[in-house]
Amino acid sequence: MSFLEAITDEDRQYVKQFILLPLIIAAFERDCRYISDNLKTPEPYVDTIKLAINKARDDFKEIKKHFWLKGLKVYEENQTKNGIEAKFKCRGFQSDMELQWDFLTAQASILMRKYLGLDISMYEDRTGPEELWITY
Repeated sequence: MSFLEAITDEDRQYVKQFILLPLIIAAFERDCRYISDNLKTPEPYVDTIKLAINKARDDFKEIKKHFWLKGLKVYEENQTKNGIEAKFKCRGFQSDMELQWDFLTAQASILMRKYLGLDISMYEDRTGPEELWITY
């Protein structure tokens, strides 16, 4: 008889990142197009954003690798007026989550700053048990 570990807080954090990172990459790509079309010297800004996109893509690859190793799969994602609803499986267990737009916007803003190389230490949550600290 094998023991299946229930879905952990860490698993849920990975699902959140799996949902959030494509939104961030799309926002960066949109901003690159806007900057290219509207600034006289867009190159330095676009280059900086492209580096951020590459970092976000690298993180997304690592998240997908973690999904494979941990048996995680998001099998449904729906945008609603309140946010994004996702259904996922993890080691045989099914679950769902809803991420509100306010949460997604705040998290995206922090992560975008991180990928642009800005200091985000003021946003890190170091309360509670160390394994649940929110760091970026």
